[in-house]
Amino acid sequence: MIVATTLAELRSALAPRRDAPIAVVPTMGALHEGHLSLVTAARARAATVVLTIFVNPTQFTEQADLDAYPRALDDDLAKAGAAGVDVVFAPTAAEMYPTGFATTVSIAGPLTETFEGAVRGRAHFDGVATIVSKLLLAVLADTAYFGQKDAQQVAVVRRLVRDLGIPTEIVVVPTSRDDDGLARSSRNVRLTPADRVRALALPRALAAAARAVADGEQDAAALRAIAAHELDAAGLTPDYLAVVDSDGFAELDRLDRDAVLVVAARVGAVRLLDNVVLAPVTVSSDILDDRPVAAPTGSP
Repeated sequence: MIVATTLAELRSALAPRRDAPIAVVPTMGALHEGHLSLVTAARARAATVVLTIFVNPTQFTEQADLDAYPRALDDDLAKAGAAGVDVVFAPTAAEMYPTGFATTVSIAGPLTETFEGAVRGRAHFDGVATIVSKLLLAVLADTAYFGQKDAQQVAVVRRLVRDLGIPTEIVVVPTSRDDDGLARSSRNVRLTPADRVRALALPRALAAAARAVADGEQDAAALRAIAAHELDAAGLTPDYLAVVDSDGFAELDRLDRDAVLVVAARVGAVRLLDNVVLAPVTVSSDILDDRPVAAPTGSP
């Protein structure tokens, strides 16, 4: 496995591999099974798999959050190698944002101004769009792999690729979940045992709404109420809970097109995101499988 820390090293490593499909999996490190599921998906289609590890400072609106983000490069490299990654690109902040850097990729409209954009500020998605653009242009992969868990970020990436004409296909992989149904996240390790139990209300809320859609419910307000009931039972107050268009993230009144039910909530000291993909007639999500989601015993 090649480890590149500069753009020049990355391009040199990829130059002799351009005659066969290349895939890229962008990450901020602290790799878990969710990241590795993206590598597995990429490995199935590409001759070369590139994994990027970069904690992007421009998407953090608070310095404390940036400082607290877990960093475990040696462990990440071991996991990447075991998963079959061919090239790891692990640049420094100075490499990606050299002295005099003055360009920002900014997507206008509600896609970046609502939900996570409203909670974290517009600068968050400006940072995401800028770094993803730089990484995609640096690798020039045929395909790039992202997890469905960060649904709004996925929509932002799809928009920037379309608008800028970046020749990389965006492949979205279903949310990777632990056996209890909780969406895998680098933040989960910060949950206390009691909060981990309460956090299961998120996938349970989404599953309840998804079952209602499978039974024919198409009213967005009704779906929100079904999901909210599960959150209330666990004592969780969401930052947002909404049925949105999967492309532009406009709120919907009814399921008249492909949609996503998105939720964000703080569980103790940890803020968690999750979602379920909905369609007017069918539901597409691994959250509807036969795996039970444990009840939040001990929650208030």
